[in-house]
Amino acid sequence: MSTGIWILIVVIALIVGLAGGFFGARRYMERYIKENPPISEDQLRMMMMQMGQRPSEKKLHQMMNSMKQQANKD
Repeated sequence: MSTGIWILIVVIALIVGLAGGFFGARRYMERYIKENPPISEDQLRMMMMQMGQRPSEKKLHQMMNSMKQQANKD
């Protein structure tokens, strides 16, 4: 085989590897974030208390649901 064909094969393999790695990492991170949310109800409760608000369970659930909807929208 000529050198040009080898270079073409290497370039194609590089592009396929980069695309596969990107989409694989993206899928892994989406699944990880879904399984391990970045903030929990306890963290949200503490944050609201630090801001001087007295959080009710209803308000906490509303905020958590809105955060989940926002995450699912993306």
